[in-house]
Amino acid sequence: MHIDIITVVPELLESPLGHSIMKRAQEKNLLTVKTHHLRQWAVNEYGQVDDYQYGGGAGMVMMCEPLANAIEGLSKERSYDDIIYMTPDGEQFNQSTANQLSLKNNLLIICGHYKGIDQRIREHFITREISIGDYVLSGGELAAAVVVDAIGRLLPGVLNNETSALFDSFQDNLLAPPVYTRPADFRGWKVPDILLSGDLKKIEDWRYDQSVERTTSKRPDLL
Repeated sequence: MHIDIITVVPELLESPLGHSIMKRAQEKNLLTVKTHHLRQWAVNEYGQVDDYQYGGGAGMVMMCEPLANAIEGLSKERSYDDIIYMTPDGEQFNQSTANQLSLKNNLLIICGHYKGIDQRIREHFITREISIGDYVLSGGELAAAVVVDAIGRLLPGVLNNETSALFDSFQDNLLAPPVYTRPADFRGWKVPDILLSGDLKKIEDWRYDQSVERTTSKRPDLL
């Protein structure tokens, strides 16, 4: 999978995408993530990519020209399955969306900044708008990192145990069951006997029951 990201603050993406699982995914050549500084396509020698909004009001707006040139320039190098704009008023990002996007080959993500991007870019170039929650960040970079991480870990071969992602929370609209590791008895706090029984069928049933119970208690809206 190849993901291009257009941003005015590429430094914000260096750490989340340069370590741990995302780093391994790229080292294995299972995922390629490239950040592109929007100022490469600035409208003047001063690196301008934003301007005041028509009609007045606080906050600068990312301009049409640099964004259009960036999108069109990158689109000459590859055909994108989706051009995504990270925005608080987009569709809510969830595990189902991550699953869908993980099946794509090429994605382009636009990180908004300031007051957002000119509406004409959204109307003529963007194919999907995504939000990671009902709140506003300083820019779309951290949201883009969340999306890339959620997608990347689903790619075959990225996780050491490929079945691990299948049992994550939300994969079947249930929260994951509780998990335990050694020692079996810590300060008198004991691991449930069923997990030590070796009976895989009973363990599987227990985990499903625990998932249903947890979801009912914490996130009944998922049921």
